[in-house]
Amino acid sequence: MTYSIFRIPWINLNLQAHKASGINTFHSPFNAVRNIGNPPFRNLSTASTWSDKYSRTKRYSKLLAWITLTGGVVYVLDTRFYASSLTRTARSFATGAIVSLDYKINFRPHPPLAKSIAHLHARNAGRLDNLLRENGGLYLKIGQAIAMQSAVLPPEFQRRFAKMFDDAPQNDWKDVEGVIREDFGRSPEEVFGVSFNGEPGKGVMERVARASASVAQVHWARLPDGREVAVKVQKKEIKQQVGWDLWAFKAVMYITTKLFDLPFYNLVPYISTRLLLETDFENEADNAERMANLVANESRLRDRVYIPKVYKEYCTKRVMTAEWIEGVRLWDKEALTAPWKGGKEGSPGCHGAPMDSTGAAAPFVEGSPGVYLKPDRGHWKGAKGGGGLGLRLKDVMTTMVDLFSAQMFLWGWVHCDPHPGNIFIRRQPSGNPELVLIDHGLYVHLEPTLRHEYATFWKSLLTFDNATLGRIAQGWGISNADIFASATLMRPYTGGDMSTTRGMMEALGKDESERAYAMQVRARQGLRDILGDETKWPRELIFLGRNMRIVQGNNQFLGSPVNRIKITGTWASRALVDSTDLTLGERLRNFGRHLVFRLVLLSSDLMFYTSKLKQTLGFGKGMEDDLEAHMREMAKGTFGVELNHSVFDG
Repeated sequence: MTYSIFRIPWINLNLQAHKASGINTFHSPFNAVRNIGNPPFRNLSTASTWSDKYSRTKRYSKLLAWITLTGGVVYVLDTRFYASSLTRTARSFATGAIVSLDYKINFRPHPPLAKSIAHLHARNAGRLDNLLRENGGLYLKIGQAIAMQSAVLPPEFQRRFAKMFDDAPQNDWKDVEGVIREDFGRSPEEVFGVSFNGEPGKGVMERVARASASVAQVHWARLPDGREVAVKVQKKEIKQQVGWDLWAFKAVMYITTKLFDLPFYNLVPYISTRLLLETDFENEADNAERMANLVANESRLRDRVYIPKVYKEYCTKRVMTAEWIEGVRLWDKEALTAPWKGGKEGSPGCHGAPMDSTGAAAPFVEGSPGVYLKPDRGHWKGAKGGGGLGLRLKDVMTTMVDLFSAQMFLWGWVHCDPHPGNIFIRRQPSGNPELVLIDHGLYVHLEPTLRHEYATFWKSLLTFDNATLGRIAQGWGISNADIFASATLMRPYTGGDMSTTRGMMEALGKDESERAYAMQVRARQGLRDILGDETKWPRELIFLGRNMRIVQGNNQFLGSPVNRIKITGTWASRALVDSTDLTLGERLRNFGRHLVFRLVLLSSDLMFYTSKLKQTLGFGKGMEDDLEAHMREMAKGTFGVELNHSVFDG
């Protein structure tokens, strides 16, 4: 009986089974096998092994080929039709897994796979920074949020995230045009009545953006009736990415919460909703109109604050058109204070005045058609361009603190992204500053009860009313009122049970590595104490703290020209008198308390002017810096973090 064992193109080997002798022999047609006792295949098992290996190799090769092909197809489809959403999500999970695993293994006094805890922080800060920049879009928004809160993060994170406010790359004009066509069903020329070829009677529009952020970019245009507008157009990829991005954000935060036992995840839905609203420009237009009405009805602010007009006929979910603003960004301190050389007039367009005093449109700047067309209105800087607005920084900063205090304590409608890029300053004909607030996408609303509690909390901070502080904190589910009070004031609170000071002393006596580890473990416990009972914790406090932090950073950047804490506390107390949703009896009682409160605040003035004198004599930089020194001492001793508030550098 003959069995076919293995067949190759040039030879066929047959095995004859001689059952009588029990011996298997090979017969080659070429008499190639001389030693029957040592044939090419000793037995069937060896042949089967080689055959199995060959079959497995073929299977694995096919599997690898299919995986490669499928991955390539998915990547092409993802890039072409889904704005790389799957790729970005996969990158997020991979980075999150690496960072989480790295901290899980190495976050200890003597890390086994890192030189030190500082080195551990540095490499993971780099990983997260690279992830946010590569993914762009909402990830940049998250990065900016981290940058604003970087003061309570290790210095390695501070250094990496310090430049998150740089302009993001802008999309090509064809993408901008595509979004406008999708939302309006017409071309930009038809929607705005503009021409890119200089047709008479038409408006004009720049194809190159004047500013580009994480979610949108802004183009200058002049409508046929002469109005100059800022056309804010959402980047085309955001619509497809936003759902994936928020889902990935939730998933990563869930994993982080479980791995590190931090009570973050229950806050994620609220944060995600706020981020999603930032991509709805109709919501932003409504916010801007509401804030404009609130300012217009407040006599203490209406002549000092301006909200640009919104033209709703040119607005959609992804396109918003508002009045163009000519002004100086808050971060340009030199331009704010340099001498005014513009005569008796104010800044172009100040408080709704015509852009050009003659009433005639200024000539266009020479440039390529449809590229750079906006008139140059820098005459107020003088012939050599060295002039400025000639304003006092104290007046600028007072207006800012007044505005955001009114939002928190009086109106309960709070702009939560007041960084310097969203604030323009203009000079009025009177010589006083005018603050222009833009970018109204991120707001939180405080119900009357929370608004009154927050105002009372602030009053209690400044009068060391620990019983009231404890009562309010307990109602908010906060376990440690001292730590939350310190975080609210942006300086150590010393009127409570002194738990923050005791924490500083407990760290003494340990070696550097163990002290750094113990402090950062304490920081994690501090977060648990602040969040406490998550079912009671008001989610709005996340964004109120963000607002407070940014306003403090603005004041510090300008050299601490005002007593921010006193102004904020005064508005908190006064709001409890002016609030129309309190009974008349409550308002009268609060008025008496307000008068006493103003006397108490004299001690705050003493601290402020002492710091001011030291600053004048060259021994200090101002009150905010003195507060920072105390806060750094507390944070370093209690939590092991080094505060660095230069979040706007670059």
